[in-house]
Amino acid sequence: MATTSPGYGITIRVEGPPSSQPVALATTVITEAGATITALDVVESLLEKVVIDITCDTIDSAHADQITVALAKNPDLTVRKVSDRTFLLHLGGKIEIQSKVPLKTRDDLSRAYTPGVARICQAIVADPADARRLTIKRNTVAVVTDGSAVLGLGNIGPAAALPVMEGKAALFKRFADVDAWPVCLDTQDVDEIVRTVQLIAPVYGGINLEDISAPRCFEVERRLRELLDIPVFHDDQHGTAIVVLAALRNALKFVKKDLGDVKIVLSGVGAAGNAIARLLTLNGAKNIIGFNYHGVIHGGMTSDDAMQQWFIDNSNPDDFKGSMPEALIGADVFIGVSAPNILKEEDISHMAQGSIIFALANPDPEVDPVIARKYATVVATGRSDQPNQINNVLAFPGIFRGLLDANAHKITDKLLVAAAEAIADCVSPQQLNASFIVPSVFDANVTKAVAAAVKKSV
Repeated sequence: MATTSPGYGITIRVEGPPSSQPVALATTVITEAGATITALDVVESLLEKVVIDITCDTIDSAHADQITVALAKNPDLTVRKVSDRTFLLHLGGKIEIQSKVPLKTRDDLSRAYTPGVARICQAIVADPADARRLTIKRNTVAVVTDGSAVLGLGNIGPAAALPVMEGKAALFKRFADVDAWPVCLDTQDVDEIVRTVQLIAPVYGGINLEDISAPRCFEVERRLRELLDIPVFHDDQHGTAIVVLAALRNALKFVKKDLGDVKIVLSGVGAAGNAIARLLTLNGAKNIIGFNYHGVIHGGMTSDDAMQQWFIDNSNPDDFKGSMPEALIGADVFIGVSAPNILKEEDISHMAQGSIIFALANPDPEVDPVIARKYATVVATGRSDQPNQINNVLAFPGIFRGLLDANAHKITDKLLVAAAEAIADCVSPQQLNASFIVPSVFDANVTKAVAAAVKKSV
């Protein structure tokens, strides 16, 4: 699916003699090479040369290089500099700490630090519950990862995972005014992860586990929930499941089908797939057929992992043992949280009338959305440049805003369902259509609605 993206945006500084009309010439070269021009500025206009900055979105890094080469090959143009806009945005990191109080005078220092701060410490010794009232704990979340399952990149380690965790922290602040901080651990040992998070927990009002691979993520979450008195939320599992449930609720409403009656084919039964299946089952789904890279999950299988065994026991009621294309025959819903381009046009052409396809692999989905829309009534992806983006940012900011405001200690299934219903209800009956089954991530009402629903369900 060759579409340009701001994630591969570049700014190119080009110069040429006025006689060659460098503005028109450069824009023609860039457009013919398949890039999308988003801005153009004339930096200098002199008798001997014109210097211009052209900003454009490209398909990927290789395409950006092709644009530069195409410009450089033109004898009337000189490429002076190319800037990758995504790298520029990340220079020095994306988040910072700012003081909430003035520190301009000796009086300010006496209250914010010594000697006044000692009185606050003593108050917390006398009543440990005051830590939440008198420190950052009431509004702070740790974004914890071991870097073992980052986006579509896999096991890249804690340092390489840091830009993603910074981005997550920035989203917390932007959408819910929650102060979150990356905690990237240089270990992938379950015991070490659990113990480390337990040791740092006094600072935080909640723990957001992120990009930890299955099946270790299940044990990490379970043990931390048992040990800590603050909510622990694995966003790759529950955030994804919440938004999928919200989107599917509205999609089924649009095609006039009931969750308890539809046949669902699920590709990917890791952390996200397992959580999706559990939440859908909790809401009445009865026929989910799951596939991993080995093939179909059926009743004759067993697993040492409790979560995987749950899926074996609660899916595939007819004990289907065929291939995914065979399972898709007559299926009402396909949900993919697996790998790119695993489905062909022929595979989805035999789905039921009024079918729904959620192809959520990122950045490239399980099937090209353009092809999917030829057969399915509703199509969703994880991409921001496609309609119906299934994005966890619809869920986790409001969930933690509600948890922190309610001083919650645990996360329940009731809470997860309430969050999903709140997201779904942000799309009114008048707004609901094939291209709008979930609200925009920039809809300010979403975080408020989810937070209110979470507080009510605690």
